Amino acid sequence: MIKTVVVVGHGMVGHRFVEALRTRDTDNLWRVVVFGEEADLAYDRVGLSSYVGEWERSSLALPGNEYAGDDAVTVRTGAKVTAIEPDRRRVLTDDGAATDYDALVLATGSYAFVPPVPGHDTAGCHVYRTLDDLDDIRADAEAALQRDPGASGMVVGGGLLGLEAANALRQLGLRPHVVEVNPRLMPQQVDEAGGEHLARMIGELGIDITLSSGTKAIAPGDDGGLAVTLADETVATPSLLVFAAGVRPRDELGREAGLALAERGGILTDTSCVTSDPAIYAIGEVAAIEGRCYGLVGPGYATAEVVADRLLGGDATFPGADMSTKLKLLGVDVASFGDAHGTTEGSLPVVVSDPIGGTYAKLVLSDDASTLLGGVLVGDASSYGMLRPLVGSSLPGDPVSLISPATDGAPALGVGSLPDDAQICSCNDVSKGTLCSAIADGACTVADLKKCTGAGTACGSCVPLLSQVLDAAGVEQSTALCEHFEASRAELFELVRASGIRTFSGLIERFGTGTGCDICKPTVASILASTSSDHILTGEQASLQDTNDRFLANMQRNGTYSVVPRVPGGDITPEHLILIGEIARDYGLYTKITGGQRIDMFGATVDQLPEIWRRLVDGGMESGHAYGKSLRTVKSCVGTDWCRYGQQDSVQMAIDLELRYRGLRSPHKIKMGVSGCARECAEARGKDVGVIATESGWNLYVAGNGGMTPKHAQLLAGDLDSETLVKYIDRFLMYYIRTADRLQRTAPWLEALDGGLDRLKEVVIDDSLGLAADFEADMARHVAGYQDEWKGVLDDPEKLARFNSFVNAPGVPDPTVSFREHHGRKVPVLLGEPSMPAPAGSISGEE
Repeated sequence: MIKTVVVVGHGMVGHRFVEALRTRDTDNLWRVVVFGEEADLAYDRVGLSSYVGEWERSSLALPGNEYAGDDAVTVRTGAKVTAIEPDRRRVLTDDGAATDYDALVLATGSYAFVPPVPGHDTAGCHVYRTLDDLDDIRADAEAALQRDPGASGMVVGGGLLGLEAANALRQLGLRPHVVEVNPRLMPQQVDEAGGEHLARMIGELGIDITLSSGTKAIAPGDDGGLAVTLADETVATPSLLVFAAGVRPRDELGREAGLALAERGGILTDTSCVTSDPAIYAIGEVAAIEGRCYGLVGPGYATAEVVADRLLGGDATFPGADMSTKLKLLGVDVASFGDAHGTTEGSLPVVVSDPIGGTYAKLVLSDDASTLLGGVLVGDASSYGMLRPLVGSSLPGDPVSLISPATDGAPALGVGSLPDDAQICSCNDVSKGTLCSAIADGACTVADLKKCTGAGTACGSCVPLLSQVLDAAGVEQSTALCEHFEASRAELFELVRASGIRTFSGLIERFGTGTGCDICKPTVASILASTSSDHILTGEQASLQDTNDRFLANMQRNGTYSVVPRVPGGDITPEHLILIGEIARDYGLYTKITGGQRIDMFGATVDQLPEIWRRLVDGGMESGHAYGKSLRTVKSCVGTDWCRYGQQDSVQMAIDLELRYRGLRSPHKIKMGVSGCARECAEARGKDVGVIATESGWNLYVAGNGGMTPKHAQLLAGDLDSETLVKYIDRFLMYYIRTADRLQRTAPWLEALDGGLDRLKEVVIDDSLGLAADFEADMARHVAGYQDEWKGVLDDPEKLARFNSFVNAPGVPDPTVSFREHHGRKVPVLLGEPSMPAPAGSISGEE
């Protein structure tokens, strides 16, 4: 008989439980009913701060949170469970419905603690916990900035959540003020000296900090703001306030149902996560396992796995929790692990402090200095991945050398030094030994290890270690481009530059074998285009191109092509708008304003492309390179032209960047954005190159990508003048073009770069490779040699003839293409397609 398990709470841990149970329940013994109080399905609450500036709720959705196609799972969002009736084994919801259960799993998580300060419920006071909370904060921030462009926001709490909230306020355009009752920031994670380093570095970012203080009273202030009285009787006047003073387990359902609670809150469970009622389990932050609640996602996932195993007859128990943390707050690396505060009797601290360089590192050792107990890292957490797994083990070397800056670029500690029981992935509890076993069973790539062990599939911070484990195991990871070239793409790039060979045939004759394939031919074509200003359809190079580059247009699902003229920075004249409209009307093309601030035209046949582009070129427009692995667009807001919050001329900067880098061929497409202030209307931090204006200049962010695996860009340098900004972008792009793998976007390229962002800063800013002048010269060559590719076709009869050699040449209708009316527009019809509207998203993306 099929049983029913009811899950109360559809957060990260609740979702993990459902996934674990459904994956293991091969006999379909359990039906799952999930109640989620929020309107959203399970999302990444750890990444909540990334919602600010993007404001797309779907961007944080956890994969598979809809359980599509799984009839055994029912999810009800916006449904609050109001009571548990243990005797009748059922739960009641706020709509009056009752749902019976055979087993009940409480995954209610926690709520934001609000200190009982007089006036804590005054309008303008918020908590920082859900997507709805952030929407409310944004609304108040926007209203405050309309009243006062220099408005500030206060955060009560200087822990991890408080600093994230401060960063969110800064992104919204407010000046943050952090108030912490303890004498240091992040008191749970760092020690006193580390807290001093952290406070100094964060203060330098323009964030006000008040320590050893709290709030005594909150009252409405002038002009819609607040009047906040602090412990020393001083009165601050922020426009809004965010409480980030910690969380408390949401144990009210258990309390009202008579379940045993822990002394400090939370539903008391044993190590099997069962409560005082054998039919009820608690997982995640609400579970007080043997009296202790754990507030990190890793332990929460472990509890979810335990209960899934128990429901299927297993005997799993909670394995304990690694409370180590590594994060980047406001651009500052912070990490703590093990006994970070040295509470173990007789423990010895070893400290390396560099206030000038902005780094602090401490190891806590046993009394005989032989065993690592814990540590704190501030400013540079690059050694965290190696040190954390060594907690409880003998040190492999001198402790000072382990936390001193690496010499000659060589790390002091390697993954080979770790014992087999060292935990590599804390989120999914994967040890080095487990990874080595998977390698012995045939896993030979990082992707293989992720698939068979689950390591690196949660927060992803351990992914670089997976590659190192493969290297340490002697697994040779091939970098060959394909079977015809043993060289990697980066090596092939250097061979082209060094040899001067400008043809694929010459290159494969000297450095490869065979005749080539669909992998190496377009790759070589891209390299040749990146190293010269020759037209991509000149001579032998034309035959190397893929379909889109061959016709300088993106092929659509029905065989027609798109026409996408460049609109630099989204800035367009009325004459060009009229020209596009007339062409679309005359050729019956579908028009679409895209996310990259361009106007795309769809439905052109091959023979129409030259005719259309002749009119566009004659009208002063040029190719937007929507078809190429090159710069696509530079999105901009209106900046100082129109916006009252604009701090720099973002429109002109976007135009300048787009005209500078147009036509630049690269391993993958490149997108840029320029925002005129921290309100981030151009969504620059989701781009390969993002530029955000400040009062003093420009902040440069790099390696952000959209697509299937979106990544936020990371801050490379701040407050740059325009000349330095362009110089750094030149270096970044040329370094990427030279060294990236085939079809590798900037985000995974930076993730795979040895040393990551720190290494990139060394190359781009410090010129550690001595190649900055070469990078800038290469870019100058590109800028000087740029020619519009479509104009090059129109001016060359030989290239133009390529568009007349098919059945759909001028005067000959294409039998494979037909059109129909849809909402008053002419849209393409596939052969055999029924006469119905095309499905959403059926037109292939250009941006």
